[in-house]
Parts: sequence; structure tokens; C-alpha cells
Amino acid sequence: MGVPAGCSGRIDFCLDFANALGRVHWRRYTKQMMKLAQNILLSLPPELSHNLAISGLNAMGQLPGQITPLQGRKVTFLGHELANPIGLAAGLDKDAQAVLGLAKVGFGFVEVGTVTPKAQPGNPKPRLFRLKEHQALINRMGFNNQGVEAMAGRLEHVRQSGRVSHTLIGVNLGKNKDTPLEEATQDYLISMTRLYSLADYFTLNLSSPNTPGLRQLQHGGALAELLGRVKEAQQKLANGRSVVPVLLKVAPDLDDEDIESIAAQLVMSELEGLIATNTTLERGAVERHVHGQEAGGLSGAPLTLKSAEVVKKFRIKLPANMPIVGVGGISDPESAQAMLAAGADVLQIYSSFIYKGPNLVQKLVAGTSKIS
Repeated sequence: MGVPAGCSGRIDFCLDFANALGRVHWRRYTKQMMKLAQNILLSLPPELSHNLAISGLNAMGQLPGQITPLQGRKVTFLGHELANPIGLAAGLDKDAQAVLGLAKVGFGFVEVGTVTPKAQPGNPKPRLFRLKEHQALINRMGFNNQGVEAMAGRLEHVRQSGRVSHTLIGVNLGKNKDTPLEEATQDYLISMTRLYSLADYFTLNLSSPNTPGLRQLQHGGALAELLGRVKEAQQKLANGRSVVPVLLKVAPDLDDEDIESIAAQLVMSELEGLIATNTTLERGAVERHVHGQEAGGLSGAPLTLKSAEVVKKFRIKLPANMPIVGVGGISDPESAQAMLAAGADVLQIYSSFIYKGPNLVQKLVAGTSKIS
């Protein structure tokens, strides 16, 4: 891009032109630097890479200035208008350490956690594995996190900064490993109560395969009791004001009977939404990979069709006004559009963000903007 002829006589125009040129070069430079950082991170051990990425995003968030999401196809979600339908799934920023940096990436909404009432170290290492040929991950992290008080302090700082008023912040809730299943509801209520004024929505994570017995809470009487108590607490915490919405996150490993039962419970309890899906225990697509039989949940590209099918089945069973967050194997505009076509209202990414970095968010926002 060259300087226009006659620029010397038109100072204002020249300044505008120079600024525009600078922005173009800066965007190109930023994309190149992000790509370089991504390649470096992917060359390091997975958990080290994860920790460095969180530190980098945290540092990026400390740079001054108001933060706004990328502008794309606007969508109403949980009573809020999002600038775009692309969100970050829970699991990346477990302790809300990099909310400002993640918001700067341009997400329409960011979900932090999973958080538990007490800090816990999670499962022994190694517990995170890349299956690069499959654009997939296997993790058995085990809800490693610093506890609800640490998260509350960070979210209070984010809220007080006033810099992310247009990016929705959700909190994913779990139970401590040593809490008996019959007392699990209390763990969800402790974290929900402490974070109620700091979250735009909550997600009940009953579907991680890495906390023993947790998935049992997705079914029958256990689910009905948990949802009933959560909804009761939600109303009390709202104290006559608008409630903070609560969503349920389910596994992809559900049969049709499970889906019908869970959908009925969601409607009966008047929960505000569903997130489908979490990681899978299936290994068919990756069984020959060196890490294919590692214990834990598989995420990424192998879930693309499976997660979309679960979303489609839930969409048929749930009321049209109950939002579904589609997550699992979304890695390009085509898979994003397929998930929306299956019935999702908004989307979340995780594994593809690990492999492709922040530039993917821009591509997905642009790609979903073309959908009418």
C-alpha cells in the first residue's frame, strides 16, 4: 500500500491514511506473532504449554484499554445480546487467571473453571496428551484448581476493572473429589453462592469422566434432586431480582433414553439451558494412536459428528426457547455451521483453540457471520 500522490498538501488525510496503514501492518504482525507463539507452545510438553499460554494471556490482559468482542452475527443468549456466537469452553482457564486476555481474543463469551469449593491438585501427572494427527486431546486432569475463594478474588478484580462489560463470563462448577456423591449438591451450592454476583451464568458439570462417579449425577433421581436444590438456591440468591441462569453440561456418551430423560428433567426443573457436549470415553477414532488408550476424556475433532448428533437429538426434545451451547470438534467455519444447523444457539471451542490459536476465533466469527 503506497502513499497517495499529493499527500503533502493534505495533512488530515495523510494522518488518517498513515493510521490505517499502521493498523493493517499491526494486524498482520499480530497474526504472525500469534502463529509463531502457537508453534512454540505446541513443541513443548502439553501441561507446560498450557501454563505458559495462561501466563501469556494474563499478561495480554494487563495491557490498558477497553475490551470488546469481535463483531459478528449478533445473537441473544440467556437474555444478553452477544457480539458473536463463539465462546471458550471451560477447562482452559480453570482459575479465572486470564479472563481479560481471553476477552481480548474476541470471544463473545468465556467460561472459566471447573471450580470446586476447596483447592485440589487433580490427578497425578502426566494427565494431558496431544493426539496431533487427530487434532484431539485426552485429559484426566481431575478438576485441578485453586478453589472458589481464589477464583472469586480474580473475578472481583475483573468486574471492578469494568473492562469486559460486553463479554459474557460463565463459571463451570464441579465437586471436590473427596466429597461423597450423596453430598455433591452441597459443593455446587457453595461455589454458586460465593460467585453469584460475579458470574453471568453457571454451568453444572456432571459429565467429566475424570472425577469418580460424577456422571452418575446425570441420571434419574440424583439429577432431579440436584437440579431442584440448585433452582431453589438460585431463587433465594436472586432475592427478587433477575436470576443468574444455570445450564447443565452433559456427556456425549448418552443413548436415546438418557437424552429423553435428561431433557425431561431440564424442562421440569426450568433450567435455563444445556451445554452439549463434554469429552467422550470412546476411543474408536484414535485407538491406534500411541496415546489412544490413555485414561480420560477425549476431545477435539473426533467428536465433531458425535456432538452435533447429540445436540440435534436434544433440540428435538427441548423447548425452542431453551438455548443449547454446542461444543465438541468445532475447528473451522464448516463444522461451526454444522453445529448451528443441528440446533445449537451458540458455540464453544477448546481443543481446536489449543491447536490453532486465537486466529481461529476470527475465522469462526467471520464464518458464522455469513449465516442468516
